Amino acid sequence: MTRRADEAEARLADARARESATEALIAHLKLQIARLRREQFGASAERSRRLLDQLELQLEDLEADACEDGLAAEAAAVKTTRVGGFERKRPARKPFPEHLPRERVVIEAPCACPACGSTRLSKLGEDITETLEVIPRQWKVIQTVREKFSCRACEAVAQPPAPFHVVPRGWAGASFLAMLLFEKYGQHQPLNRQAERFAREGVPLSVSTLADQVGAACHALMPLYRLIEAHVHDAARLHGDDTTVPVMARGKTDTARLWVYVRDDRPFGGSDPPAALFHYSRDRRGEHPQAHLAGWPGILQADAYGGYGELYKDGRTPAPVREAGCHAHARRKFFELADIAAAARRKSRGGQAATVYPIAIEAVRRLDALFEVERTINGKSAVERLAVRRERSAPLVAELHAWLNGQVARLSRHHDLAKAINYMLRRWDAFTRFLEDGRVCLSNNAAERALRCVPLGRKAWLFCGSDRGGERAAILYTLIQTARLNNVDPQAWLADVLARINDHPASCLDQLLPWNWGNASKVLASATEEAGRV
Repeated sequence: MTRRADEAEARLADARARESATEALIAHLKLQIARLRREQFGASAERSRRLLDQLELQLEDLEADACEDGLAAEAAAVKTTRVGGFERKRPARKPFPEHLPRERVVIEAPCACPACGSTRLSKLGEDITETLEVIPRQWKVIQTVREKFSCRACEAVAQPPAPFHVVPRGWAGASFLAMLLFEKYGQHQPLNRQAERFAREGVPLSVSTLADQVGAACHALMPLYRLIEAHVHDAARLHGDDTTVPVMARGKTDTARLWVYVRDDRPFGGSDPPAALFHYSRDRRGEHPQAHLAGWPGILQADAYGGYGELYKDGRTPAPVREAGCHAHARRKFFELADIAAAARRKSRGGQAATVYPIAIEAVRRLDALFEVERTINGKSAVERLAVRRERSAPLVAELHAWLNGQVARLSRHHDLAKAINYMLRRWDAFTRFLEDGRVCLSNNAAERALRCVPLGRKAWLFCGSDRGGERAAILYTLIQTARLNNVDPQAWLADVLARINDHPASCLDQLLPWNWGNASKVLASATEEAGRV
């Protein structure tokens, strides 16, 4: 008996040790994920995103392991009388959303008291256990019947007109088309994978058939793309960036480009809705951003890509674009030379440890002080932001400028630190633009966040099939990312727009834009709720 108890205690101790180690690793991974999410976006954003995905997958497995270890500890505790049961501290679960419908399943109560057999029972209350369930996707075919009549007096034939389909002679409903578009461009699921899933659900559809629907729906949505384009070009300040996108060409892939221009006035308390405009090009020549922003005068927040140079030149018609530098880009160059943790990881794997420079660490610290000031004024008016910057940021910038000049004078011009310093000093007017205009942001993160959908998609669909495919991607990315920026469900919005756009007056087409559609939906929901209360 004693031996069995000792074995049970040993099993319990082992289970508790595994539980403790797993929970410690979970906490460590959560800290790493939180740190990665706080990091700035930029040239290494795709590598960071891949690392973040890997950590989150590892976290999922560890959470499952922790649950199994906890159950094993509980089972081991039952088998011993000398050790108390182990109770794992679980995080409090949030209640399920209120808008989900509730289905009550009442367990039949006893008709008599189980203790004495009396039937004189009175209800004291009830305990409710909620379980989240999902109804599998249901397919249906809607038959629209148009009855045909003939007149006995004149023998004329009368019949109601055919229903509208967003695709000519189309067979796909608006909700199906919205799902198809959002899965492909919002969730990065290629059409072949969607077709395989549809076939498993009993609805075989060929990839070519689905592709036809995507092309036709994209054509129908083109007027909204043009309205968003005009809205973006009305901005006084834009974020700009680009990323690669492989495109099929004669049995191989060429490297094309997707460009994005983001209008987002929320950092300085602007009331105009945010929007993201995408363009596609076969290469990265400077003529593309010049064509995208032809006739646009304003402030462009972007990296140091030389193709923007023609936009900044004096004498440009109607006026030169003013450049605003991205401090996140500048900080990243120093951070790569000051990343102690990365150097330690490289050394632990047997590689050559990178040199960590104290000058780079100091540069990161000084730039972080500027970002700290920005966090306190985010969302305030441009006037308030400018006043705080002149009081708190301007002295920091002056000290940074003097310090950079002093450091670069002591370094070889080919040194990595000198290159990072000169990146800022040669564009100092652009990097100090935020001290002249309260609308300017300290970084170009808005554009980099909008572009994140492209590298995520590249892992799934690998390449665009043609230049036309790249142009369609630019249109749909514009619509979906703009909807997300305005906190609108892209799929629900696309479904409603595709159902209404043909009959909607052209003069009122702006009512279908995400920010107007979202407000209209909220008003309608509020009115419906109020009517229900009455």
